[in-house]
Amino acid sequence: MVVQAANLKVEPANWWVGMHNPNVQLMVHGDNIANKAVQVVYPNVSIAAVEKTDNPNYLFITLILPPDTQPGTLKIKLGDDENQAFDFPLLPRRANSATRQGFTAADAVYLITPDRFANGNPQNDALPEMNEGLNRSDSNGRHGGDIEGILAHLDYIQALGMTQVWSTPVLENNAPKYSYHGYAITDFYRVDPRMGSNAQYRQLSQALSKRGMGLIMDVVLNHIGDKHWWMDDMPARDWLHFNGTFSPTHHQRQAMVDPHASAWDKRQFNDGWFVPMMPDLNQSNPLLATYLTQNAIWWIEYANLSGLRVDTYSYSDKDFLVNWTQAIMAEYPQLNIVGEEWSTQPAIVAQWQQGSPAFSDYPIATPGMIDFPTRDALLNGLSAEQPSFDPLYQTLGLDFLYGNSANLLIFPDNHDTPRVFSTLNEDIAKWKLAMMWLATSRGIPQLYYGTELLFTSPKERNDGLVRKDFPGGWANDTVNGFTGKGLSQEQESALTFIQSLFRWRKTSNAIAQGTLIHFAPEQGAYVYFRQAGNELLMVALNPTDAEQRLVLEKYKEILPAGMQATDVLTGKRQTLTDHLTLSAGQGLILQLTPIKTLAH
Repeated sequence: MVVQAANLKVEPANWWVGMHNPNVQLMVHGDNIANKAVQVVYPNVSIAAVEKTDNPNYLFITLILPPDTQPGTLKIKLGDDENQAFDFPLLPRRANSATRQGFTAADAVYLITPDRFANGNPQNDALPEMNEGLNRSDSNGRHGGDIEGILAHLDYIQALGMTQVWSTPVLENNAPKYSYHGYAITDFYRVDPRMGSNAQYRQLSQALSKRGMGLIMDVVLNHIGDKHWWMDDMPARDWLHFNGTFSPTHHQRQAMVDPHASAWDKRQFNDGWFVPMMPDLNQSNPLLATYLTQNAIWWIEYANLSGLRVDTYSYSDKDFLVNWTQAIMAEYPQLNIVGEEWSTQPAIVAQWQQGSPAFSDYPIATPGMIDFPTRDALLNGLSAEQPSFDPLYQTLGLDFLYGNSANLLIFPDNHDTPRVFSTLNEDIAKWKLAMMWLATSRGIPQLYYGTELLFTSPKERNDGLVRKDFPGGWANDTVNGFTGKGLSQEQESALTFIQSLFRWRKTSNAIAQGTLIHFAPEQGAYVYFRQAGNELLMVALNPTDAEQRLVLEKYKEILPAGMQATDVLTGKRQTLTDHLTLSAGQGLILQLTPIKTLAH
């Protein structure tokens, strides 16, 4: 009988039969194993390759699992030593795993920073094996939120009208400080025990699925934390950029498409490190590239994910990104992936989306991206001395650059930006206009936790204060956003507004699948239409301090004469004749119906 070797570390710890790619690469770590002969005992399974690096403590074993391979446990033995042998489970896939539907424009995404959302299990706040404990008084410390906290408040999230949960990374971050955010991973296959466990993460996905909702994982490909277990025994000398020595990136992302860019600038952007505590991974190493690709597939299959959000997308090797995405989409053709390309220029973002015409000579396979350009245009216009939607109108006019603008993730704020309510100078009318746009424009809306409660922050970037604790997530909180206890009247009104807006959004096919036709703003006011089949919506947004009288003749190409307009949030009806009046700061979302239809 083969006994699992305690002195070996194997990643991944299991795989599934019936995958599109029949190969799986195992990273095996142990003392002086590189020259060991490898034996595999299992019907139909064979070894495609056994690869070594310059580190004698690693072996990379690639197995071939033919389509007729049955679930079970295969045995892998290194040399003749029974103490260097291990089991490798081959699991059955869940039904329809390959054809899972990823998140789409019909969805609304709720973004959570778990450490700051709710503390469901205080017993895991500080653990002996973890380098950082609890310090809720420090805005950059760990506050104790966890997966159990999210699980406990799914009713609240669903009541908001949200259909997807994107959690910032929950994988192990065993740094001595500033570990709460999750982006300095120290183990790619382990949920941080202060967040919970792998099983609890899967439980979260299952609980969402039962509600008709999905879970989006935040994936970090570009770097690791400097306390990653690799750092104690690096798999290969070229595993990290700059030979494992800190050399900072300059963040000049346009260098990757700049026809005049120097090779130095391109390399320094791609290969440079963010900070000394985040070593930059060299994905041009094929063993590492396969490791990262399989890790994403493992989590999709294990936790039944509906999609991925990829952190610092363009900082990784471009060829790797193409191969990584193609491999995932081959396994899950309808999955969705959105990459973070933090640029205000649509052309820079578009270069990474599949089908973008200006970049069609490169085989980009990424279905979606995060739409930073529209966020900046929206907020710059609304916060201007003379508020206007003109910057947003102009930015949306560049959608021809994208392969699929409907698959861009739109947002007013997130975990890396100041809170939208603060950016808009705590003007509730302008905040409502931003939320109306978020719910009705093209793309996939993302709401950051607490935005519905008018969370504030400094206007300059301050991550710890942006990612503040959700009230009611801790046992002794005097204010509870989940129940409404202690909320101000303005917060209660904002919460009700968001609930009404996004619950309605779930019912609208024109929003989920419809076309967008917009008209140039006049005196700052913005009018656009969403249409799918017979469903027609009119959105009119007035950010100014003056009443606006919109002459409807302008919109006759899309707006038939004699229409009944129903306010989707209040139910109030009016007949559209020659004009529509918007009071100062008012927004309207109108369901349009021919009057003759209403008469029946």
